[in-house]
Amino acid sequence: MTIPIPSGAAPSGTAAPSVHVAAQVLGSRSVGAYRHLTVAAPGVPERFRPGTTVAVALPDGARLARRSYWIHGVRPVGGHGPALQLVVEPHGTAGAWLAGLREGARVELTGPLGRPYALPKEPVSCVLVGEDWSAAPLLPLAERLRERGCPVTMLVAARDEAHLVSALDARRAARAVTVVTADGSVGRRGGASDVVREVLERAAAEVVYAAGPAATLHAVAAAAEDHGAWSQTAVTVPQPCATGLCQGCPVPVVGEDGVARTVRACTEGPVLRGDRVRWGELRSAAEPGAGATA
Repeated sequence: MTIPIPSGAAPSGTAAPSVHVAAQVLGSRSVGAYRHLTVAAPGVPERFRPGTTVAVALPDGARLARRSYWIHGVRPVGGHGPALQLVVEPHGTAGAWLAGLREGARVELTGPLGRPYALPKEPVSCVLVGEDWSAAPLLPLAERLRERGCPVTMLVAARDEAHLVSALDARRAARAVTVVTADGSVGRRGGASDVVREVLERAAAEVVYAAGPAATLHAVAAAAEDHGAWSQTAVTVPQPCATGLCQGCPVPVVGEDGVARTVRACTEGPVLRGDRVRWGELRSAAEPGAGATA
């Protein structure tokens, strides 16, 4: 059985050429603690692959120039063709501004950016683990995996019910879903790291995909390695430019040759092999809280 995970730090998923466009907000609705935005961005949806992001330019005078957000999905909108779905937490300079945009607003964005999740070439048992807003790229990933005949199991975690992303949609996209919340408001009480080993064992996981804070990704990668499964982790670190030019989103990794090196989250990532990230060093950095990797 062939699973497209190479020996290097990054999966074999290849980023599609990005485009810079003047996008238009087609809709914005409140879902729990988040805003779900529908955005017409010609050329971006057609290039989208699960795990990629878009970089949104903030208005002049903002403290920081841009932020990147996970693409939550693509769906057709009458008169506009395929449109992007973004999940925004209204937190910080970028999140508050973007969440406040209403239908018809214009926004400059670049995308898709980064390396996506690599997909198996043959049907294998896959487990998807996501926490809070970082779970956004997992729903379209689940759909792609199902198209390839892969049994999909999902573990969705959040601090509380309001911060769960698309838990109901996950139940339609996966054969089994485990929901955990830190406060026990829905599903099991706890965090993803508390139940991930149990989920991997029950699903007989061969490939594990994850998105979330570094502590969660570290736990998932360790559990996958112990279980004998490959892991692909979408790291969440600040990306000042999100295009690879500023070198401001370093992720410490180790290569197949055992040599420690640093890669850029926005170009060589955000999806990296879980067994190649030097998690102790990454976790020492401050966790962001505004966008996909903002």
